[in-house]
Amino acid sequence: MRQIVIKENEAGQRLDKFLRKYMPYAPASFFYKMLRKKNITLNGKKAEGKEKLSAGDWVHFYLAEETIEGFRETNTMVNEYQKAYQELKGITVVYEDSGILIVNKPGDVLSQKAREGDLSVNEWMIGYLLSTGQLAFDQLATFKPAVCNRLDRNTKGLLIGSKSLAAGQYMNQLIRERQIKKYYRLFVKGKVSREELLEGYLVKDEKTNRVHLVKEASDERASYIKTRYYPIKQFSDRTLVEAELVTGKSHQIRIHMASISHPILGDYKYGDRKWNDRYKAERQIESQLLYACRLEFGKLKAPLEELSCRVITAPVPVEFEKLMDKE
Repeated sequence: MRQIVIKENEAGQRLDKFLRKYMPYAPASFFYKMLRKKNITLNGKKAEGKEKLSAGDWVHFYLAEETIEGFRETNTMVNEYQKAYQELKGITVVYEDSGILIVNKPGDVLSQKAREGDLSVNEWMIGYLLSTGQLAFDQLATFKPAVCNRLDRNTKGLLIGSKSLAAGQYMNQLIRERQIKKYYRLFVKGKVSREELLEGYLVKDEKTNRVHLVKEASDERASYIKTRYYPIKQFSDRTLVEAELVTGKSHQIRIHMASISHPILGDYKYGDRKWNDRYKAERQIESQLLYACRLEFGKLKAPLEELSCRVITAPVPVEFEKLMDKE
């Protein structure tokens, strides 16, 4: 028999969801059969699986150890996290407390894996927590720390990760309800002279990983988007712009700026190829000059009270500093 005590990071979820995390390679039918036969019980009693767990609850497995371990993850996952932590260079921690980790993501690094075998900030973060002793491998069976927001692969800047279930749930709620102000800096083509607010509807083609704008939400795939932007400094053929991402959709700033003839420098998907090629040859600009520069948090309650009213900023990327030089 194996006994598991439910901890804070595992509380608040249904028993069947907990079981699927604990033994991810077991089919759902296996759990319901074991619950029905009382081979898996909750606090010594028969359970259905829909019960919500509380800290201090006991889950008993009246199963052979070989059966339990056969349905669990192996040390290959630990190796993946350690590999990500060792091989993904340039990721730095800019803020950390008991529940939240905010990192500065470099370009050409995924926020989350897109397919099996990918290494992303998500795996790096787990590797970091394992390596610093803040997380034990056994805890990963029922709770995995995860990034809360996403950045495009070639977009640099601030990425939020949760270290606990409660912190992750609250942070995701704040993001969903647009209670965190997210700002980006970017170099765009031409001269931007005033603040503007852009609105519209975005449709994404998953096959090509491209988006386009539509005027109305008649397409069921369309998502409402809203971007506020204003100039920081003008140059001869470009402007340093700061944009507030009021809504958060994939490629939102890139398509919005391209739609008003101010494409982002280095953006070959939605931008001006000839202009990009010139900067590539003269200034070695290889990818879009866009980074998540600042996060502003309002008054927050537990478990995110340590982040309350904080402003977190990212260091200015080297290529931005170079383009701020006099012409």
